[in-house]
Amino acid sequence: MQYLDSIITAVKKITELAVALLALAIILGVIFGDKVAFLPGNVIGNVTSIIGTLGASGLVGLVAVGVLYAILAKK
Repeated sequence: MQYLDSIITAVKKITELAVALLALAIILGVIFGDKVAFLPGNVIGNVTSIIGTLGASGLVGLVAVGVLYAILAKK
């Protein structure tokens, strides 16, 4: 069980890092636009597209957002 707990902890840390990097990419995209040297493409456009797709899905999109929030908000 200790091995499984260490894997879960590592996955949580990787998820926290990914969320932090996404937030940084969005902030840099707002400040500098699409021409940020180390960001591949339009991060804000991609996030907007994902949100639009979830919104167009109706109840399924709402459930998906709820599940993602529950996973990310769990500490």
